[in-house]
Amino acid sequence: MNTAPTLITRHATIPVAIGAIQVGGNYPIVIQSMTNTDTADIAATVRQVADLARAGSELVRITVNHEAAAKAVPFIRDALDAQGCAVPLIGDFHFNGHRLLTDYPECAQALAKYRINPGNVGTGEKRDSQFATMIELACRYQRPVRIGVNWGSLDQELIARLMDENARAAAPREVSAVMHAAMVESAISSAERAVALGLSQDQIILSCKMSGVQDLIAVYRQLAARSDYALHLGLTEAGMGSKGIVGSTAALAVLLQEGIGDTIRVSLTPAPGEARTREVIVAQEILQTMGLRSFAPMVTACPGCGRTSSDTFQHLAQNIQGYLREQMPTWRSQYPGVETMQVAVMGCVVNGPGESKHANIGISLPGSGEHPAAPVFIDGEKVATLKGEGIAEQFKRMVDEYVDAHYGRGSAN
Repeated sequence: MNTAPTLITRHATIPVAIGAIQVGGNYPIVIQSMTNTDTADIAATVRQVADLARAGSELVRITVNHEAAAKAVPFIRDALDAQGCAVPLIGDFHFNGHRLLTDYPECAQALAKYRINPGNVGTGEKRDSQFATMIELACRYQRPVRIGVNWGSLDQELIARLMDENARAAAPREVSAVMHAAMVESAISSAERAVALGLSQDQIILSCKMSGVQDLIAVYRQLAARSDYALHLGLTEAGMGSKGIVGSTAALAVLLQEGIGDTIRVSLTPAPGEARTREVIVAQEILQTMGLRSFAPMVTACPGCGRTSSDTFQHLAQNIQGYLREQMPTWRSQYPGVETMQVAVMGCVVNGPGESKHANIGISLPGSGEHPAAPVFIDGEKVATLKGEGIAEQFKRMVDEYVDAHYGRGSAN
């Protein structure tokens, strides 16, 4: 019953291999995340990386900020491999990456990619030599590099030069426009220098992260217009809760719709005690709701109104959505294509039957009063009416049967 999504033409970029993951070109947009553990704490970092990978993060970045962290990296890689978790690890370097990669070759080899911030590799002559050292090490170990510019740590010498040039111009630009230009110039010029030092173009990913939605959109449009490098998207310091989700979605959706972006991260600030995996799920849902990728069956559910006088359908929708995500680690290997399945859980007779018919499998509660009795539709046809207190469990069994029949090895799919 699903309709084909509108195709989005991707901005042409040069593919980059990060371990077994391909980024850019015509490859699917890749989701990445980052740990917030002390990397020197091997057990905690391994546990969080594995959790993020299970949630669907295809690349995981870890902080490498001091000697203990650098020493830990190969042990983290070995522990993950022992668990069968092959997710590529990205080393996040600031200030001292040239020294850590030089002094700890096992760390350099264990990482699948290095992240370099050109604003934080040093100042003056040291900046040039330290940047060169990191690129030369990337060449030695055949590792790709993300040149990640961030407006919170932008090269101050570059900003000062561009601001001075703008002040002398006959028609000076807005300060924000100069900032945007500085971000793009930093990324492009750093990439050109990396190529001059021997790194190939298919080993470079660029990013220009900003915390303002309109700023991010403007910068990435310029970046895409000026280069064919693979691009990593993310609204930096997006914030907590709904603010972080809405901001990230608003920025990324515009760029993705324009075909810009090859990897994404949703940089949410987790609430105390909240799982780090939330950012992975949000990233998946952005891509899936846009029709760019599919990760897990999606539940269509109505918001409720005066006709839904109890919370029966809300509990049912939450129950079913949670169940589908719980099953995906098993279903993913056993039932190829199941991630595209559409499930509807509706609350009353106004739109309920119609939405349920449009889904692969849907259930519609009757609304006010909600004496538990709900028709179930499979591929547009009513097949049963569930009654009683066990509707959720009955519906789950029907979902299981549908999955096995339509996505199992013996099915036509």
